[in-house]
Amino acid sequence: MSFRSAGFRPAVLGAAVALALVLSGTALAQDAQPAAAATAAQPAAAAAAPAVAATPAAVKPGDATAGQAKAAVCGACHGMDGNSADAQYPKLAGQSEQYIVRQLTDFKSGKRQNPIMMGMAAPLSEQDMHDLGAYFSTKKPLPGVADQALVEHGEKLYRQGDSSRDIPACMACHSIDGSGNPGAMYPHLAGQHAQYVEATLKAWHDGTTWGDDAHAKIMPSIAAKLDSKDIAALASYIEGLHSADAESTTQP
Repeated sequence: MSFRSAGFRPAVLGAAVALALVLSGTALAQDAQPAAAATAAQPAAAAAAPAVAATPAAVKPGDATAGQAKAAVCGACHGMDGNSADAQYPKLAGQSEQYIVRQLTDFKSGKRQNPIMMGMAAPLSEQDMHDLGAYFSTKKPLPGVADQALVEHGEKLYRQGDSSRDIPACMACHSIDGSGNPGAMYPHLAGQHAQYVEATLKAWHDGTTWGDDAHAKIMPSIAAKLDSKDIAALASYIEGLHSADAESTTQP
């Protein structure tokens, strides 16, 4: 996400332009004196007609090639291909364009709080966000490994939930293989770092939200019903999930 600041015209050039405008305006005023009487009769309303506002450029579908160039800064934390080497930062590879655009939009508006990402998102246009989303959506997430001691509990919660505690199955929204649901902006989870998933679930459990709309309140309401063992098991299981098109099976 590298951007070039707009330059400023030198003061001398600015002064010259201003002077030229003043001089040309004076000449035009002198030439226009004979016609003053004719123009005076024109309705005042016509002279005061409001200017037509420029129509903003329409946002186009994301361009992965353009997004690759804009993602240079993202690579410091998330990896150049979206596979972060540091488990505290989420993998973006394989995430849908729609989901990435929503998160960047929320960071920019302040609905989702994170000092680093809020600063990164601030200069982005909507087109930039779509281009970045398109780029990372083309990248393949590297698979992770689950802790076998946690797989049974994590798999049960992910696939079945726990009706006795009103906990829905994760796969209902994120799919059985963790590939998510782009149309509904439910994120891709398969292979995500367990450390990041666990930290996020704990934050939601403790009341953190990523916005004030109904969509943003889904996960905090579910995470509030999970205990620390549930969260650890789910996070580990999710890291070990593989997408359906991966060479490995969908089992961790």
